[in-house]
Amino acid sequence: MASAKGKTNWFAIWVSVAAVVVIVAVGAAVVFINNASSGPGTAPEASSIDRETGAIAIGEGERTLDTYVDFMCPVCGAFETTYGPSIEGLVDDGTITLNVHPISILDRLSSGTDYSTRAANAMYVVADKHPELALPFLQAMFESQPAENTEGLTDEQIIAIAEEVGATDVADGITDGTYAQFVKYITEKTPVQPGQQGISTPTIAIDGEVISNSELPRVAGRETITYS
Repeated sequence: MASAKGKTNWFAIWVSVAAVVVIVAVGAAVVFINNASSGPGTAPEASSIDRETGAIAIGEGERTLDTYVDFMCPVCGAFETTYGPSIEGLVDDGTITLNVHPISILDRLSSGTDYSTRAANAMYVVADKHPELALPFLQAMFESQPAENTEGLTDEQIIAIAEEVGATDVADGITDGTYAQFVKYITEKTPVQPGQQGISTPTIAIDGEVISNSELPRVAGRETITYS
């Protein structure tokens, strides 16, 4: 008779193997879930929207101006008020292509309504269906910008703004949050300004070069942005 010491405990081995398989399976599921939640989701299809960077192109100028904005950000609102007319002029005269990146970093300041994400989603919905209305919609949204630490505009109010600029068929995409996951995915791709530790808004890039907001006087007058 073989001694007990020499026996192989196959039951214990198979239990250990099964436990490892379960752990690996759980780990794979977690990875899958994390990847799924951080993926782009449904992306806009208009040719004027870059699905990789999230840029909404306005105009056809050779030079480029990229603006990364959060519709809850008061500094973004001030930037639009100060430089918006100058930027629109550069678009209209063919000097630049304005690339708008609507992002969401201030959801925490909208009393649980995720206003930044909802507003950015609405920007994509309008730009996807009506590229020519992207800039008027952006301007109108900032004209009605809510204060931080409020609930922000309701979906109905955002829809009304879209309808005022001519986008009368975007209600479903706004209320359904069609591009909400895309907004979160694109937000993570926002470049960090020189000297900053994390994403901030507005972030500005001129001809692909991200600049610090403190450098704006270098490229801008009091109310104009100039290209030389």
